[in-house]
Amino acid sequence: MIRMIALVFGLAAVVGVSAAAEDATPIFSKGGNFDEQSGRALYAEVCQGCHMADGKGAIGAGRYPSLAGNPKLEAAGYPVTIVLQGRNGMPPLGKMMTDAQVAMVVNYVRTHFGNAYTDTVKPEDVKGMR
Repeated sequence: MIRMIALVFGLAAVVGVSAAAEDATPIFSKGGNFDEQSGRALYAEVCQGCHMADGKGAIGAGRYPSLAGNPKLEAAGYPVTIVLQGRNGMPPLGKMMTDAQVAMVVNYVRTHFGNAYTDTVKPEDVKGMR
């Protein structure tokens, strides 16, 4: 009997927590889209967790390629395609970013971490690649 009472109270607590969680204000960006409005902010909030703050990537539970001094970033269409469609362990982020956000984060990566690619990706370029 005591076990039954404990089970009932335990289930009630779980249901109460679930209901409270559904009513809570979301912690993350709303509607499955990122809110950040600069390449730096997008990199910090979206990319840095895998590619690291210095852009040098990581190896551990997975392999996260280095963006620092990466010659693959020279062709602007390459990182745009990767951000939009994903590749290997990289998730496709295109549905969670606007064309402007994709352009901003790609331009940020292509001009930081030892990269000095000067041709700028524009939102119109991204739109044409979706």
